[in-house]
Amino acid sequence: MLPIALAGGGGGYDAFLDRQGLLVGLDVAMGTVLLLLLLEGCRRTTGWILPAVCLVFLGYGYYGGLLPQTWAVAHAGLDFGQLVDAFYNSDSGFYGTPLDVAATYIVLFTIYGAVLDLSGAGRFFVNLSAAAFRRSRTAAGRTAVASGFLLGTVSGSGAATTVSIGAVTWPILRRAGYPPERAGGMLAAAGVGAILSPPTLGAAAFIIAEYLGVSYLQVLGWAMVPTILYYLGIVLSVEIDARRSGVRPATLAAGSAWRLLARSGYHFASLFAIVGLLAVGLSATRAVVLATLLAVALSFLDRAHRLTPARLVAALSTGVRGVLAVTVVCAAAGVITATTTKTGLGPQAAALLVGAASAVSSEPAVVLALTALLAAVALSLLGLAVPVTASFVIGWVIIGPALLDLGVGAPAAAMFVFYFAVLSEVSPPTALAAVAAAAVTGGRLVPTMWHTLRYALPAYLIPLAFVVTPTGLGLLGIGGPRQILVATVVTALGVAVLAVAAGGWLPGVGVAAGLTLLWLQPVPAAIGAVLAGVMTVGVFVRRGSTGPSGGTRAGSPA
Repeated sequence: MLPIALAGGGGGYDAFLDRQGLLVGLDVAMGTVLLLLLLEGCRRTTGWILPAVCLVFLGYGYYGGLLPQTWAVAHAGLDFGQLVDAFYNSDSGFYGTPLDVAATYIVLFTIYGAVLDLSGAGRFFVNLSAAAFRRSRTAAGRTAVASGFLLGTVSGSGAATTVSIGAVTWPILRRAGYPPERAGGMLAAAGVGAILSPPTLGAAAFIIAEYLGVSYLQVLGWAMVPTILYYLGIVLSVEIDARRSGVRPATLAAGSAWRLLARSGYHFASLFAIVGLLAVGLSATRAVVLATLLAVALSFLDRAHRLTPARLVAALSTGVRGVLAVTVVCAAAGVITATTTKTGLGPQAAALLVGAASAVSSEPAVVLALTALLAAVALSLLGLAVPVTASFVIGWVIIGPALLDLGVGAPAAAMFVFYFAVLSEVSPPTALAAVAAAAVTGGRLVPTMWHTLRYALPAYLIPLAFVVTPTGLGLLGIGGPRQILVATVVTALGVAVLAVAAGGWLPGVGVAAGLTLLWLQPVPAAIGAVLAGVMTVGVFVRRGSTGPSGGTRAGSPA
């Protein structure tokens, strides 16, 4: 887009737009340079895997015409100039919705999180969690989980939240008798919840709002109940661990929670302000800017954390640096979305997915359930290779159409893809949050990953619940109050029995009970409730036969 004409190119922005689909050699050269720079930026910020995935899609776009035309994924073939045109000069390429969202929403929310953290909110949230549970036998575990939730409301990053809560709560967990691997699993599972926790969900949540043409407040509403259920599963797992493994009560140096709230509770004000401003109709950008200004003003109530000009510049710098990795991922995702759009890979992959499910059964409910299961596996594998934001974008353009074709509503399909993209951060063998937790606790990496998976296991079934059954939309806050309440209560019971099963208590009965409850239909729910009752009786019988400690000590190998 040079301002002067040069070698048939340049001529300014309007001239560049006039050449859409007919790029000259100079345009192709400039687009190629930008492509290489983005791939190198991805390599420096996320490693080799995402650039490699982009190159695979680039190769598919270029060489796909050589595939046997009887193959469903074959296409007519694109030359390099057509591919660069799709990347460089279309709304599905580099400058598509993901980058637009990064430049407008994500950067502002990242700056807001940095401002709030530097104003002392992070330390306050951890101290409040410790004060709230200081007299509990499971105070150490509860503090870690509650800290993850509170810090997650402003972080939006799973690995970063894991490191933040781990630095403070790992010494407490160690005093309570948790081995490094189990403590790391708990920290990672709690930290990943940051990407699910309103009001600052992960970057993909803003992309959902743009893709579906809804307000960000509506996406927050969809995320509310699943977030509660996610942390419910972790809290129950913590309680089960404490009772089975003989965790020691840890003495927490914390005062009264009410006194702490009275002194520093103003940190919640800007969080409530975001939701309130969104509710009265302000855009997300205006809401977060006003909330950031409020957080800066309130920081002067604490002399130790006042955001003086120098500290405010540091907060802004931290926020901007924090969004760089997300921005380059959003831009590089344009290689994948543009190739998918240009070659028609999305509908083809969706047809293959539905076809695989239809080969097993012709019953629509079974086809939907199998498609959702296959999609969950595909998204989990995809998330092992690329960051959450890229995983969501790829999953939406490839797997989203399959769910939509089977009659799944757009909100449920989008949140399904979003949740499995997020859960990839706790899925072995990459599990970025578990890697961060192991670095904090010094535990072995692979056992830490498996403990993380155990703590987060019930969460893998929640997205399936609001896709495979119409009443599951109640988990997204869609439907009448009765549907929302019934879906929430039944799913909470399902999460509870799955957490007990993951803890080693009658796992066969627990899995059966949890799966039938999560179907959210009257007959399966009744069967699941009966199985849950049988499981409860069985647990009490086993506890009575093994004694009060009931299992391996927390400091012993599991």
